Amino acid sequence: MKNKIETLKQQLNDLSIETAEQLEEYRLQFLSKKGKIQSLFSDFKNVSKEEKPLVGQMINSLKNQAQESYNTFKENIRSDKEEDKDELDLTRPVEFSHFGARHPISLVRNEIVDIFNRIGFVISEGPEIEDDFHIFTALNFPQEHPARDMQDTFFIEKDPDVALRTHTSSVQARVMENTPPPIRTISPGRVFRNEAISARAHCIFHQVEGLYVDKDVSFADLKQTLLYFAKEMFGEETKIRLRPSYFPFTEPSAEMDVSCNICGGKGCNVCKYTGWLEILGCGMVDPNVLRNCGINAEEYTGFAFGMGVERIAMLKYQVKDLRLFFENDKRFLDQFSGAF
Repeated sequence: MKNKIETLKQQLNDLSIETAEQLEEYRLQFLSKKGKIQSLFSDFKNVSKEEKPLVGQMINSLKNQAQESYNTFKENIRSDKEEDKDELDLTRPVEFSHFGARHPISLVRNEIVDIFNRIGFVISEGPEIEDDFHIFTALNFPQEHPARDMQDTFFIEKDPDVALRTHTSSVQARVMENTPPPIRTISPGRVFRNEAISARAHCIFHQVEGLYVDKDVSFADLKQTLLYFAKEMFGEETKIRLRPSYFPFTEPSAEMDVSCNICGGKGCNVCKYTGWLEILGCGMVDPNVLRNCGINAEEYTGFAFGMGVERIAMLKYQVKDLRLFFENDKRFLDQFSGAF
């Protein structure tokens, strides 16, 4: 037992601690509950009665020596760190921090919002989990109407129906319910549809929808608003065309195309050699929608439009696979680090 104590004492005298890692290893080896000194106390019960006073004194002396050495090493390491902090090399070049990038969907959404803000549209937001009235009924989707089959919906509850919203038009319905005209608002947000995921479709995507309700609002106002947006978004040379279409909540309705910004309208594989790219749907608000939301359809008219943010982003950044926006691939996202 005495030889073991003397051996540990010699080990302590020979030790040299220079780093915090070495100090922690020292503590575990000598001072922890499973360390070498604690094991001496465990073996102390086997020492003869005659030797116990001397051996006990030797163990306590060894423990005190180990603790004092630990405190000394610890203080020396702390002093070295403080000296390192004071020794600043002012001639070293600045180490720039790496800033993250805004997501391309956020970039395009913010740009769309900014364009419409400049002509008086304010932002309105609403819940992503909606009831049947605001998703369908208020927007002229009667019960059993075939138009309800146009959208594959994620239902959460039945009777009464509660679902993930399939469009941000539900926000427009809430705005018309609670705000007297004139109304000029855009509703950006995330929407959900039960669709197969592919390069051109996803079950989650983002929309920006606009609504303008006032006296004497005409289709000419709608066309001029959308022409302004297209030129601001894609460039002054951009042209638009409106094609007749159908939506339950607008009448008349139209799809809007813009001249292809990749080929300049000459025709390429992106625009399928037509020179045009479809970007949004629009139309005059159906009088039934105004009535459902408590607005006098005899006094007020309005227009509405809606676009997919991913669709705009694909055109703006020439991205050919919609899934890239949702995969969080750093190699893809880093390409937009300088876009804000």
